[in-house]
Order: sequence, then structure tokens, then C-alpha cells
Amino acid sequence: MFGRKKNAAPVFDRTGKEPVLRASICTGEKVAGYRDTATGKFVEVMLIRNDGDLRQFLTEYGFSEEELRREW
Repeated sequence: MFGRKKNAAPVFDRTGKEPVLRASICTGEKVAGYRDTATGKFVEVMLIRNDGDLRQFLTEYGFSEEELRREW
């Protein structure tokens, strides 16, 4: 009742999108998302607190770790 909701896999078209992991230099906070290559717009998807969250993001959206780009 008060736990996390288990939603179905999001509907996602990965054409023209690249995975990005943004990290704050000051706080170390990490946010995973994707950047639209045509417009350059970044869309935040989830907060990354540990390696499990990062793996979950990669599997849900069908990206590999080699494709992941890191930004500061």
C-alpha cells in the first residue's frame, strides 16, 4: 500500500536519443536520463543512488553501459 509502485516498462522510442548520466560536482548527486540528439534537450528519468539504480535504468530503457555518456 505504501511501498514503491511497480509500473510496467515505460513506452520509449530510443531513436535519436542517447543515455546521459549527469553528476553534480558539488553534491555528487547523479541523475540518469537521455538527451535528444536533434534538439539537445535533456530529459531526467531517475535519481541514481547506487549501482542497482543505474542497472535498472539501463535495462528499463534498453541502453548498455558502453553507450552511457557522463556529464558534470
